[in-house]
Amino acid sequence: MKNPPLASGKQNITPEHPMKVQLLGAAQTVTGSCYMIEACGKRFCIDCGMHQGNKAIEERNRNPRPYAPGNIDFILVTHAHIDHSGLLPLMVREGFSKPIYCTKATSELLDIMLQDSAHIQEMEAQWEAKKYSRRGLKNPPAALYTTEDALKTAELLHPVAYHEDFEPAPGIKVTYYDAGHILGSGSLRLEVTEDDKTTSIIFSGDIGRPQALIVRDPESPPKADYIFMESTYGDRNHTEVWSYTEDLAKIIDDTMAKGGNVVIPAFAVGRTQELLYFIREIKDKQLVKSNPDFPVYIDSPLARRATTIFTGDLDGYLDADALALVQDGTHMFNFSNLRMTETVEESKGLNEDGIPKVIISASGMCDAGRIRHHLKHNLWKPECTIVFVGYQGEGTLGRSLLEGVRSVKLFGEEIAVHAKIVNFQGLSSHADRDHLLAWIADIKAPKPQHVFIVHGDREVAPYFAESVEKLGFTAHAPQYTEVYDLLEDQIVAPGYLPERKAKAVGGQRVSSAYERLVALGQRMVDVIRRSKGRDNKTLGRWADQLRQLLDKWEES
Repeated sequence: MKNPPLASGKQNITPEHPMKVQLLGAAQTVTGSCYMIEACGKRFCIDCGMHQGNKAIEERNRNPRPYAPGNIDFILVTHAHIDHSGLLPLMVREGFSKPIYCTKATSELLDIMLQDSAHIQEMEAQWEAKKYSRRGLKNPPAALYTTEDALKTAELLHPVAYHEDFEPAPGIKVTYYDAGHILGSGSLRLEVTEDDKTTSIIFSGDIGRPQALIVRDPESPPKADYIFMESTYGDRNHTEVWSYTEDLAKIIDDTMAKGGNVVIPAFAVGRTQELLYFIREIKDKQLVKSNPDFPVYIDSPLARRATTIFTGDLDGYLDADALALVQDGTHMFNFSNLRMTETVEESKGLNEDGIPKVIISASGMCDAGRIRHHLKHNLWKPECTIVFVGYQGEGTLGRSLLEGVRSVKLFGEEIAVHAKIVNFQGLSSHADRDHLLAWIADIKAPKPQHVFIVHGDREVAPYFAESVEKLGFTAHAPQYTEVYDLLEDQIVAPGYLPERKAKAVGGQRVSSAYERLVALGQRMVDVIRRSKGRDNKTLGRWADQLRQLLDKWEES
């Protein structure tokens, strides 16, 4: 795979290139999605997400200059997750005041999610101020944005429907399609008419997993000249799960029998609701023998508020089974001994009463929120289990735990990791490698001129671009700040990848390749555990294959 050619001459954005896109996030990373487009004399964004991960990546949140918020004419949002929407209040704070388009369900979720994100920013700013004060330092970093900024942002939301064309500006037509990722998630198709030429562009957003609970399956994309496609799981398939309810029930049962807590970091929207759906089934079937009516706590005010949205008018958003439950008057997410905490005091009490329980708390990558307090109180206990049910971005605490760190620092205290760490991939709301390849292969003829592989880690996005090229497409994985001329089909300005420091594990510096190998090892162990009950012939053949592979590696 080769990158597209660079344009000769000037490499800054000039009128010589009237239709351009600049990658301001999700370029060989999985957060910070933002694609800045200049066309038809307008300047607009697809998504405006928060950068999450290591310190170098998160520093991007503090620099709004590349976005030039006051000069943005409108913003199109694919869905409500913070890595796609979390910088919207910052844009408003810095002068943006134009329409923000999204689906109706996304607008309802954003109304509460951005307020929650603002609250987290304000709390973290308070903590930083105290740390600075204790150290005798001045000028602590201010909150990235405030609740007031989030409320102003909500006033700019303009809900639109799936499949209904609209024109946010002359010469620009937009259509939303169901991405099947979370409630209200969308893939976007743009038709841009520039210099009497119409160019079509698809932005996939996050593509959902087919046959997932609650939301509908992702729609097949229509034809387009250019495709911007996510690649979160572009290098792997999800672990095969024989029964979501039975597998999750076994994890809970084993932990409860030891007197431990099951702590589940989960995004407040989508993942939490799926977990409640499964736990309702577990309780109905009494699959947890050690404690059939085990207590479940949703320790996230945002999750509580978000869950209420799933009981509203959701025709056109839910799959047939979920919609039938709602119309029947059944609460999909309600069961005995379910409790939702509100106050900080209630949250703290969960780790003080000594009663084994399931705690579901945000955020899903453990980078902020109440989940960090629960990890502090449970990670060091061997009887407890930490269950990850979603993607863990590079540099996040969740990724470190999955990669096998022996201790982590939380609130200034070093915490040993003795709890069992489980990567329950079956609940991912992202399409896996095979699903992604099927999605792009279904693009209607003629094939697009170019496919941009975005929203994937540094090792994943280029690899998946090569996989897409093997299907007969032209593809590449752009870098951060890259500028691309869509009329000339060439790079105007190259991007860059920030240096990534090797992490220390057990006192030794390790490479990203080693980290990937450890993650694959964890996955292999998970697959082996989930294979219990398969026939001896299949298991024996697989064991022989693994043995041969290991023997060959040790001999090399």
